[in-house]
Amino acid sequence: MDFKNKVVIITGASSGIGKACAEEFAKRGASLVLGARQYVTLCEITADLEARYGIRAIAVQVDVSKEEECEVLVKQALVTFSKIDILINNAGLSMRALFNDLDLSVLKNLMDVNFWGTVYCTKYALPEILKTQGSVIGVSSIAGYRGLPGRTGYSASKFAMNGFMESLRTELLKTGVHVMVACPGFTASNIRVTALAKDGAAHGETSMEEGKMMTAEEVATRIVDGIAARKRTLVMTGQGKLTVWINKLLPALADKLVFNHFTKEKNALIK
Repeated sequence: MDFKNKVVIITGASSGIGKACAEEFAKRGASLVLGARQYVTLCEITADLEARYGIRAIAVQVDVSKEEECEVLVKQALVTFSKIDILINNAGLSMRALFNDLDLSVLKNLMDVNFWGTVYCTKYALPEILKTQGSVIGVSSIAGYRGLPGRTGYSASKFAMNGFMESLRTELLKTGVHVMVACPGFTASNIRVTALAKDGAAHGETSMEEGKMMTAEEVATRIVDGIAARKRTLVMTGQGKLTVWINKLLPALADKLVFNHFTKEKNALIK
């Protein structure tokens, strides 16, 4: 696929996978609508990408948990570029706390951002994507296929996203619209630093060895290549693929393996 002059909306574009996707699309000539809460950072990113790659990009401040702000994001894309080809639902929060200790507001927050943010943005962008026979992408997680301890809200939100995207893909089967779920597995980013603790505060540090993980840039390249190939699902790591298959075929074994894996993280929640 030639991405030159394709109009791409990316949420959560101020850091991590979202920022890396913006750079990858810019390299390939796409026009960008970058959304996130960090407006100043977004403006710096858009200016940098325009200068380095000669593309057009705009920054839109958006909290995807708020429906009206998602509508404004899409309207701004149309005012600026008159069309939408690709929507990357990337904005997301994580968490790290045992359910028994958890303030339920944390689960609500994760559902509002990870699930409802995807629903809101897709609802307003879809009429335009139908016109261009473009793509709707959900950046999900292995946690959307296999529940992870200490991540009840995160897993629930990603399971919900996966179900929504699968239903949408089936509804749109004869329309020419491409729907893809991307599951990166553990990726080196700030998502574990900003992950919510039991009281809703950010942890402020990672619980895992970031240096051993896939980079956000590699994830972005695979996502953009997946869109070009119009793939339906991307499970990006060997560990992720193995987890999905063991969970399907030998779920009791998966329970034990996942439990054992998470006993080894820094300041483990389960022992």
